[in-house]
Amino acid sequence: MIVLVTDQVKDEAIGPRSPSVLAGIGFAFMGRRRNQMTTTTLVIVAVVVAVAVLALAWMYSERRRREHLRSRFGPEYQRAVQDLGSAPKAEAALHDREKRVASYHIHDLSPEERARFSEAWRGVQAKFVDDPAGAVSEADVLVTEIMTARGYPMSDFDRRAEDLTVDHANVVHHYRQARDIALRHSRKSATTEDLRQALVHYRALFGDLLEAPHHPARRSA
Repeated sequence: MIVLVTDQVKDEAIGPRSPSVLAGIGFAFMGRRRNQMTTTTLVIVAVVVAVAVLALAWMYSERRRREHLRSRFGPEYQRAVQDLGSAPKAEAALHDREKRVASYHIHDLSPEERARFSEAWRGVQAKFVDDPAGAVSEADVLVTEIMTARGYPMSDFDRRAEDLTVDHANVVHHYRQARDIALRHSRKSATTEDLRQALVHYRALFGDLLEAPHHPARRSA
């Protein structure tokens, strides 16, 4: 009888509901849960790292793009920001402007063309002595002609000025100021000194178009 009781107790001690078996099952379950949690955590960490890397890459690309546009367009960058109300809008517009000008077939003048335009400009300057208004009008026409000779398409003034900002951002303000004086003259509100200033402005742009070698527009990314 004692042996039988002992065997029964032994069987119960190692049965499926025994504390040791239950404890082993519990430890195994907890181990699987820990493994699952570890895998899930690694996945989450990997996703967060990937998103952070992409965000940093985007920020770096945007910074490089902004620096490129500021360097290329100079004062025109701030003008675009003021006109359009925000840096992102200005940068999008300037980027589109770059792409548009890059599609043109702009080229340097030949030596013969350069000589011809130089001679024409000397004639404009000589005319100013007797006919200031006529000289300013001819200067405007001559600037348009030299732009056409270099490959800029015929367009309205605003588009021509925008196109010039891509490769001649340092002098395009002369074009705008000369144009403003010419418009004032058409309303009989410009003095002879104003017309002289207009000719100086046209000369600055004309000289840049005449001499500056063309470098194909390197667009921002």
